[in-house]
Amino acid sequence: MQPFELRGDRLLLAAPVASDIDRIAELCQDPEIQRWTTVPSPYTHEHAKAFVEDVVRTGWETEKDLTWAIRSPEDRLVLGMIGLSSRGDGAAEIGFWLAPQARGRRLVSRAVRLVAEYAFADVGPGLTHLRWHAAVGNWASRRVAWACGFRMEGKIRGGIAQRGVRRDTWVATLTAGEPMRPVSPWLDVPTLRGSRVVLRRFHESDAAAVVEACNDPVTQHWLGGLPSPYTHEIARTYIRDREEEAAAARGVHWAAALPEGGPAVGSFSLMGLQSHDGGGEIGYWVHPSARGRGVATEAVGLMVRHAFAAPSAGGLGLRRLIIAHVTGNEASRRVIERAGFRPYGVERAAERIRGGVVLDLHWYDLLSDDLRR
Repeated sequence: MQPFELRGDRLLLAAPVASDIDRIAELCQDPEIQRWTTVPSPYTHEHAKAFVEDVVRTGWETEKDLTWAIRSPEDRLVLGMIGLSSRGDGAAEIGFWLAPQARGRRLVSRAVRLVAEYAFADVGPGLTHLRWHAAVGNWASRRVAWACGFRMEGKIRGGIAQRGVRRDTWVATLTAGEPMRPVSPWLDVPTLRGSRVVLRRFHESDAAAVVEACNDPVTQHWLGGLPSPYTHEIARTYIRDREEEAAAARGVHWAAALPEGGPAVGSFSLMGLQSHDGGGEIGYWVHPSARGRGVATEAVGLMVRHAFAAPSAGGLGLRRLIIAHVTGNEASRRVIERAGFRPYGVERAAERIRGGVVLDLHWYDLLSDDLRR
């Protein structure tokens, strides 16, 4: 097969050639490309030369690995790379990377759709399935797959070898005939600001504060399901999973921080958002250094307003929120009542706290109409 071009809206895909070698070598110095792909590191001019003259050429000749450079249609400048790898079984794998200066313009999403249209076409390979995979944590790549209609299938432990190290990977698929648009929402995690607290995304740098909070005797007492001891690895997994919840449209999770900045002083969550009843559940914990300062009360109020605000105003447009505390957790009860929640029932012997003690759960709710009134 001879290399051919694909053209779309303000987009040109054309195979890399010898004149692109210097540009490819330059772009592959980018730390993010080296972090998330399997390109050699350090990446040299010889690596780029071998890629163009051997890998790309052989891939087209065998029709197994078709590689295009993502180019500016005006001057054909290389902005990234996209490839289709097939072994003749009706399925192929798609992969891509993009130059730092070209990110944020939806170039890759458009390129993926263009390649997918060719891959599924009767005049093309006539494939039935496209697969995407990326190292766990590569949210930019996952967002492209999501935007193009790929459906998440799960995680494979050690799914990719990167310079001698096995890394876990996400896997998603797209089949012929499926619309190339998101199949579910990707929930936003907006920054919410109050006078005492700021709710923001979790950062990897929050791990130490999460460890401190979740090893605190008070936190351990009321949240009986927490691991003990609570390690840094558990905290890092917890932080990664907060982003997963938003990507899967299950919930929105914020780290609470003080207005002046610094690490997390709490975790505040809106959960159960996949149900179709217009409701959600609030949960939270607070670092011992922030207790008694009104942080939880203000943070819950910020969440409530965001939950009930219309989507057109950047909110979630929910109708009802629920929240609970176990018998004896008076601090949590006061926060709930200050936020305007009303009791609606007791779930007997529903929660096990530390030490194996089983207590009742006291449930409260709040309607969007209540807040308006």
